[in-house]
Amino acid sequence: MPKDKRLKIILAIVTIAIIVAASINAIPQDPAYHNFVDQRVILNIPNFYNVVSNIPFLIVGIMGMQLVASGRANGGLVELQAVYLLFFTGILLTGFGSAYYHYHPVNHTLLWDRLPMTIAFMALFSAVIGEYISPKIALKLFVPLLIAGIVSVLYWYISELNGRGDLRAYGLVQFLPVVLIPLILWFFNSPLKGNKYIWSIIGIYALSKLMESFDAQVYKSLGLISGHSLKHLLAAFGAYIFYLAVRNRKGA
Repeated sequence: MPKDKRLKIILAIVTIAIIVAASINAIPQDPAYHNFVDQRVILNIPNFYNVVSNIPFLIVGIMGMQLVASGRANGGLVELQAVYLLFFTGILLTGFGSAYYHYHPVNHTLLWDRLPMTIAFMALFSAVIGEYISPKIALKLFVPLLIAGIVSVLYWYISELNGRGDLRAYGLVQFLPVVLIPLILWFFNSPLKGNKYIWSIIGIYALSKLMESFDAQVYKSLGLISGHSLKHLLAAFGAYIFYLAVRNRKGA
Protein backbone atom coordinates (compact mmCIF):
# COMPACT_ATOMS: atom_id res chain seq x y z
CA MET A 1 0.00 0.00 0.00
CA PRO A 2 1.44 3.44 -0.94
CA LYS A 3 2.57 5.62 1.97
CA ASP A 4 0.15 8.40 1.01
CA LYS A 5 -2.78 5.99 1.22
CA ARG A 6 -1.68 4.74 4.63
CA LEU A 7 -1.43 8.30 5.91
CA LYS A 8 -4.90 9.07 4.53
CA ILE A 9 -6.33 6.09 6.43
CA ILE A 10 -4.78 7.37 9.67
CA LEU A 11 -6.05 10.90 8.97
CA ALA A 12 -9.54 9.51 8.27
CA ILE A 13 -9.57 7.66 11.61
CA VAL A 14 -8.52 10.84 13.43
CA THR A 15 -11.21 12.85 11.65
CA ILE A 16 -13.94 10.32 12.41
CA ALA A 17 -12.88 10.11 16.06
CA ILE A 18 -13.03 13.90 16.42
CA ILE A 19 -16.47 14.04 14.79
CA VAL A 20 -17.80 11.27 17.04
CA ALA A 21 -16.38 12.90 20.18
CA ALA A 22 -17.88 16.25 19.22
CA SER A 23 -21.30 14.73 18.51
CA ILE A 24 -21.83 12.99 21.87
CA ASN A 25 -22.94 14.62 25.09
CA ALA A 26 -20.41 16.04 27.53
CA ILE A 27 -18.93 13.44 29.90
CA PRO A 28 -18.44 14.72 33.47
CA GLN A 29 -15.93 13.22 35.87
CA ASP A 30 -17.60 10.49 37.93
CA PRO A 31 -17.10 11.41 41.62
CA ALA A 32 -16.82 7.69 42.38
CA TYR A 33 -13.56 7.65 40.39
CA HIS A 34 -11.77 8.95 43.49
CA ASN A 35 -13.04 6.11 45.73
CA PHE A 36 -10.14 3.68 45.41
CA VAL A 37 -10.54 0.46 47.34
CA ASP A 38 -7.21 0.54 49.19
CA GLN A 39 -7.38 3.51 51.56
CA ARG A 40 -5.07 2.22 54.27
CA VAL A 41 -3.07 4.79 56.22
CA ILE A 42 0.51 3.66 56.89
CA LEU A 43 3.26 5.86 58.36
CA ASN A 44 0.65 8.64 58.46
CA ILE A 45 0.36 8.52 54.66
CA PRO A 46 -3.26 8.16 53.45
CA ASN A 47 -3.81 5.68 50.61
CA PHE A 48 -0.26 4.49 51.28
CA TYR A 49 0.20 1.93 48.51
CA ASN A 50 -1.44 4.07 45.84
CA VAL A 51 1.00 6.84 46.82
CA VAL A 52 4.26 4.91 47.13
CA SER A 53 3.60 2.77 44.04
CA ASN A 54 4.50 5.91 42.07
CA ILE A 55 8.14 5.73 43.14
CA PRO A 56 9.12 3.63 40.07
CA PHE A 57 7.98 6.52 37.83
CA LEU A 58 10.52 8.76 39.57
CA ILE A 59 13.28 6.20 39.13
CA VAL A 60 12.59 5.49 35.45
CA GLY A 61 12.13 9.20 34.72
CA ILE A 62 15.51 10.08 36.21
CA MET A 63 17.22 7.16 34.47
CA GLY A 64 15.76 8.14 31.11
CA MET A 65 16.56 11.83 31.47
CA GLN A 66 20.17 11.00 32.39
CA LEU A 67 20.44 8.61 29.44
CA VAL A 68 19.27 11.19 26.91
CA ALA A 69 21.09 14.15 28.47
CA SER A 70 24.38 12.22 28.50
CA GLY A 71 24.11 11.41 24.79
CA ARG A 72 23.83 7.68 25.38
CA ALA A 73 20.34 7.23 23.88
CA ASN A 74 21.85 5.30 20.98
CA GLY A 75 18.73 3.18 20.52
CA GLY A 76 16.74 6.17 19.31
CA LEU A 77 16.90 8.55 16.38
CA VAL A 78 19.14 11.59 16.69
CA GLU A 79 16.38 13.88 15.47
CA LEU A 80 14.04 12.77 18.27
CA GLN A 81 16.30 13.28 21.29
CA ALA A 82 14.21 16.22 22.58
CA VAL A 83 11.06 14.07 22.28
CA TYR A 84 12.67 11.27 24.29
CA LEU A 85 13.83 13.74 26.93
CA LEU A 86 10.34 15.18 27.33
CA PHE A 87 8.87 11.69 27.58
CA PHE A 88 11.09 10.81 30.53
CA THR A 89 10.53 14.25 32.05
CA GLY A 90 6.80 13.57 31.85
CA ILE A 91 7.32 10.19 33.50
CA LEU A 92 9.25 11.81 36.35
CA LEU A 93 6.55 14.45 36.83
CA THR A 94 3.87 11.76 36.67
CA GLY A 95 5.46 10.16 39.72
CA PHE A 96 5.11 13.40 41.68
CA GLY A 97 1.69 14.31 40.28
CA SER A 98 0.15 10.90 40.82
CA ALA A 99 1.52 10.61 44.36
CA TYR A 100 0.11 14.07 45.14
CA TYR A 101 -3.27 13.08 43.75
CA HIS A 102 -3.49 9.80 45.63
CA TYR A 103 -2.49 11.47 48.88
CA HIS A 104 -5.76 13.43 48.60
CA PRO A 105 -7.83 12.19 45.63
CA VAL A 106 -10.14 14.97 44.41
CA ASN A 107 -10.54 16.78 41.08
CA HIS A 108 -8.10 19.53 42.07
CA THR A 109 -5.25 17.10 42.67
CA LEU A 110 -6.28 14.92 39.71
CA LEU A 111 -5.34 17.86 37.47
CA TRP A 112 -1.69 17.43 38.53
CA ASP A 113 -1.87 13.70 37.88
CA ARG A 114 -3.27 14.05 34.37
CA LEU A 115 -1.12 16.93 33.12
CA PRO A 116 2.28 15.20 33.29
CA MET A 117 0.80 11.87 32.24
CA THR A 118 -0.58 13.51 29.11
CA ILE A 119 2.81 15.12 28.39
CA ALA A 120 4.50 11.72 28.56
CA PHE A 121 1.80 10.11 26.42
CA MET A 122 2.00 12.76 23.69
CA ALA A 123 5.80 12.51 23.67
CA LEU A 124 5.59 8.72 23.26
CA PHE A 125 3.07 9.10 20.43
CA SER A 126 5.36 11.63 18.72
CA ALA A 127 8.31 9.28 19.14
CA VAL A 128 6.41 6.43 17.46
CA ILE A 129 5.42 8.73 14.59
CA GLY A 130 9.04 9.81 14.20
CA GLU A 131 10.48 6.31 14.36
CA TYR A 132 7.96 4.68 12.01
CA ILE A 133 6.61 7.37 9.68
CA SER A 134 8.98 10.34 9.56
CA PRO A 135 11.08 12.29 12.08
CA LYS A 136 10.25 15.45 10.13
CA ILE A 137 6.51 14.87 10.49
CA ALA A 138 6.93 13.98 14.16
CA LEU A 139 8.78 17.20 14.94
CA LYS A 140 6.11 19.24 13.16
CA LEU A 141 3.36 17.49 15.14
CA PHE A 142 5.19 17.35 18.47
CA VAL A 143 4.33 20.80 19.81
CA PRO A 144 0.71 20.75 18.51
CA LEU A 145 0.17 17.31 20.06
CA LEU A 146 1.69 18.48 23.33
CA ILE A 147 -0.52 21.57 23.37
CA ALA A 148 -3.59 19.48 22.49
CA GLY A 149 -2.87 17.15 25.41
CA ILE A 150 -2.38 19.96 27.91
CA VAL A 151 -5.42 21.88 26.66
CA SER A 152 -7.60 18.75 26.91
CA VAL A 153 -6.74 18.40 30.60
CA LEU A 154 -7.21 22.12 31.32
CA TYR A 155 -10.51 22.12 29.46
CA TRP A 156 -11.75 19.20 31.54
CA TYR A 157 -10.67 20.89 34.79
CA ILE A 158 -12.18 24.29 33.94
CA SER A 159 -15.40 22.64 32.81
CA GLU A 160 -15.60 20.84 36.18
CA LEU A 161 -15.10 24.14 38.02
CA ASN A 162 -17.98 25.59 36.01
CA GLY A 163 -20.28 22.71 36.92
CA ARG A 164 -20.43 21.16 33.46
CA GLY A 165 -17.55 18.70 33.46
CA ASP A 166 -16.50 17.39 30.08
CA LEU A 167 -13.94 14.62 29.54
CA ARG A 168 -14.47 14.23 25.79
CA ALA A 169 -11.30 16.02 24.67
CA TYR A 170 -9.17 14.30 27.31
CA GLY A 171 -10.61 10.91 26.38
CA LEU A 172 -9.83 11.57 22.71
CA VAL A 173 -6.24 12.56 23.46
CA GLN A 174 -5.72 9.57 25.74
CA PHE A 175 -7.33 6.78 23.74
CA LEU A 176 -6.90 7.76 20.07
CA PRO A 177 -3.12 7.10 20.18
CA VAL A 178 -3.89 3.66 21.65
CA VAL A 179 -5.70 2.88 18.39
CA LEU A 180 -3.23 4.63 16.10
CA ILE A 181 0.06 3.32 17.50
CA PRO A 182 -0.63 -0.38 16.66
CA LEU A 183 -1.87 0.74 13.23
CA ILE A 184 1.33 2.71 12.66
CA LEU A 185 3.43 -0.31 13.66
CA TRP A 186 1.45 -2.44 11.22
CA PHE A 187 1.57 0.03 8.33
CA PHE A 188 5.17 1.27 8.57
CA ASN A 189 8.69 0.02 9.21
CA SER A 190 11.18 1.67 11.54
CA PRO A 191 14.88 2.14 10.76
CA LEU A 192 15.43 0.83 14.30
CA LYS A 193 15.29 -2.87 15.13
CA GLY A 194 13.06 -3.85 18.00
CA ASN A 195 9.32 -3.72 17.31
CA LYS A 196 9.01 -6.01 20.31
CA TYR A 197 9.72 -3.10 22.63
CA ILE A 198 6.80 -1.01 21.38
CA TRP A 199 4.43 -3.96 21.22
CA SER A 200 5.42 -4.86 24.77
CA ILE A 201 4.60 -1.32 25.91
CA ILE A 202 1.18 -1.58 24.26
CA GLY A 203 0.50 -4.93 25.97
CA ILE A 204 1.62 -3.70 29.38
CA TYR A 205 -0.45 -0.53 29.02
CA ALA A 206 -3.53 -2.64 28.21
CA LEU A 207 -2.84 -4.82 31.26
CA SER A 208 -2.42 -1.74 33.47
CA LYS A 209 -5.81 -0.40 32.36
CA LEU A 210 -7.31 -3.80 33.14
CA MET A 211 -5.85 -3.66 36.65
CA GLU A 212 -7.29 -0.16 37.05
CA SER A 213 -10.75 -1.35 35.98
CA PHE A 214 -10.66 -4.25 38.45
CA ASP A 215 -9.18 -2.31 41.36
CA ALA A 216 -11.43 -3.82 44.04
CA GLN A 217 -11.45 -7.35 42.63
CA VAL A 218 -7.65 -7.50 42.54
CA TYR A 219 -7.43 -6.19 46.10
CA LYS A 220 -9.96 -8.76 47.27
CA SER A 221 -8.00 -11.55 45.57
CA LEU A 222 -4.48 -10.51 46.59
CA GLY A 223 -5.15 -8.77 49.88
CA LEU A 224 -1.86 -6.88 49.99
CA ILE A 225 -2.12 -4.67 46.92
CA SER A 226 -4.95 -3.25 44.82
CA GLY A 227 -5.47 -3.16 41.08
CA HIS A 228 -4.78 0.57 40.96
CA SER A 229 -1.42 0.21 42.69
CA LEU A 230 -0.54 -2.56 40.24
CA LYS A 231 -1.55 -0.21 37.44
CA HIS A 232 1.13 2.23 38.59
CA LEU A 233 3.78 -0.49 38.74
CA LEU A 234 2.87 -1.84 35.31
CA ALA A 235 2.78 1.61 33.70
CA ALA A 236 6.21 2.42 35.16
CA PHE A 237 7.48 -0.91 33.81
CA GLY A 238 6.17 0.09 30.38
CA ALA A 239 8.17 3.32 30.64
CA TYR A 240 11.22 1.25 31.61
CA ILE A 241 10.81 -0.87 28.49
CA PHE A 242 10.92 2.32 26.43
CA TYR A 243 14.08 3.26 28.33
CA LEU A 244 15.60 -0.07 27.27
CA ALA A 245 14.50 0.57 23.68
CA VAL A 246 16.09 4.02 23.58
CA ARG A 247 19.28 2.56 25.07
CA ASN A 248 19.62 -0.76 23.27
CA ARG A 249 18.02 -0.76 19.83
CA LYS A 250 20.16 -0.87 16.72
CA GLY A 251 19.66 0.42 13.21
CA ALA A 252 18.00 -1.93 10.75
